[in-house]
Amino acid sequence: MPSPSPYQVLAQNIETWAQELGFQQVGICEADVSQQTEHLQKWLDNNFHGTMNWMAENQDLRQQPDKLVPETTHVISVRMNYLPEQTQPIRTLKSPEKAYIARYALGRDYHKLMRKRLAKLADQIRVFCEQHKLHAPLHQRPFVDSAPVLERPLAEKAGLGWVGKHTLLINRDAGSWFFLGEIYTNLPLENLATPSKNECGDCDACLKVCPTDAFPSPYVLDARRCIAYLTIENKGAIPEEFREPIGNRVFGCDDCQSICPWNKQAQTTNEDDFTPRHNMDSSDLLQLFLWSEQEFLDRTAGSAIRRIGYQNWLRNLAIGLGNAPSSNDIVTALQEKKQSANALVSEHIDWALTQQAKLKRHRKRKIKNLSKNTSIQAE
Repeated sequence: MPSPSPYQVLAQNIETWAQELGFQQVGICEADVSQQTEHLQKWLDNNFHGTMNWMAENQDLRQQPDKLVPETTHVISVRMNYLPEQTQPIRTLKSPEKAYIARYALGRDYHKLMRKRLAKLADQIRVFCEQHKLHAPLHQRPFVDSAPVLERPLAEKAGLGWVGKHTLLINRDAGSWFFLGEIYTNLPLENLATPSKNECGDCDACLKVCPTDAFPSPYVLDARRCIAYLTIENKGAIPEEFREPIGNRVFGCDDCQSICPWNKQAQTTNEDDFTPRHNMDSSDLLQLFLWSEQEFLDRTAGSAIRRIGYQNWLRNLAIGLGNAPSSNDIVTALQEKKQSANALVSEHIDWALTQQAKLKRHRKRKIKNLSKNTSIQAE
């Protein structure tokens, strides 16, 4: 039996090194993503990207990896679990006075952590190549949501899972609660795995559970209707038609993941940086709304939440408070915050106050009817 080639040894080492660095899985594939071109262009033509103009820019770099990193022929794709233990997403969603924050954002921002780990992996690859006098000059570059990269199609091609009907990557043994990262390289590495079979089958639970009907068809997301887009990427007012369906989701949404049957097998994270900070997995909406801007900056330091800014944080929380159970404390807090709010936040506070007034009238009618029925029964 012939000895493995240096490139075969390197591919095996990459798998070992990646796991030692905290990645749960690594795959290697050729960099050709031409099969995704038509699907992506159709999505853009339908304006499903909303105001995310960066999705429509640099299409040559996105579709031709060798233009982003010269001579790229292969991609090393990795995934890292991020779901913290015992965060009970369903329970939080069903507690309307609580603030629901997407599970990925409860801890520290993953970008720096994963980028540092991928940089270490790239260094190990470089040292191996230097020691074995392989493929000079070596071109490689790590990415974590930092450039025009079709990360999910590449991860699917590398055997890390399949793109589900909710457009997220699903792994048969690990669900979908994980981050993705890549290293573009000009090394002629052998693939570590074959693409996964799509096992969504007839299930459409993720499509049906979406509060804002953001999926016009399976495998297609209209970001303009997606709560993650509305509460994070959208910088302006949130359309009124979506405010009640948003409920208590103040930063992102995980409904399509939470309902997915494959997430019964979801693996939790071992990374301390991904555990919830400042009790963000169980905080009251009112508690967060009362933060000053400095408190917001202090408590979201190193968090993905900070990038939406204080004003949009208040905007989102105002909607949550409008959907919360009727409360005099909430009304008082909204009225007081409005005195210093900008026009954007003020608009959403007005909406929340109107909702609270409706809820209060409804509660009074309910109590009155209950009292009336009790009197009739007593007679």
